[in-house]
Amino acid sequence: MQYNTQQKKMALPEYGRSVQNMVDYAVTIEDRAERQWCAETIIHIMEGMFPNLKNVPDFEHKLWDHLAIMSDFKLDIDYPFETIKPENLKVKPDAIPTNQKRMHYRHYGRLLENLIKKACDIEEGEEKNNLIALICNHMRKDYITWNKDSIDDQKIADDLKELSEGKLHLNEDILALMAERLEKNYRQQRPMQKNMQNQKQNKNKKQK
Repeated sequence: MQYNTQQKKMALPEYGRSVQNMVDYAVTIEDRAERQWCAETIIHIMEGMFPNLKNVPDFEHKLWDHLAIMSDFKLDIDYPFETIKPENLKVKPDAIPTNQKRMHYRHYGRLLENLIKKACDIEEGEEKNNLIALICNHMRKDYITWNKDSIDDQKIADDLKELSEGKLHLNEDILALMAERLEKNYRQQRPMQKNMQNQKQNKNKKQK
């Protein structure tokens, strides 16, 4: 018995081994007319495998492209369409454009740097202070996540000043807002944690 893993690798496995064998056989046919008839029969079979795609634009054209690919472009017949060329299969996709601008501190990330720039443009007031407090709390969390170490307020203040080019400062009002936000988040998370704990305890009781 010969396993599929021992056989020739299929270029388009979605058509199955039987169709691939038909294509391989068609390549070996010496008579051109018979080879043409065999190719058209294979296309008809391939078309019947995906009846829901018959109304898709260029569906038949794609089938002939697939036939050429499965024959490793060795099937010498009269194609009704201009088929894909072997070199086009190896064309690399266009590179995704990325922002190559250097980040000052990778652990803070580009999103946080963009938030700092936005905060610099906001007029002085409550909205600006709240945004700075949000930024500083994120800076603290990101720093600890990245460095696995504690961080003091002076480090946050220094980095904020550097990243904002001296336009933003960590003052007593901002520190108070930071503490207020952390306390609010803690109060919101506490009931959720307690609920999860109760669910776990109830589950353990049922298992016993």
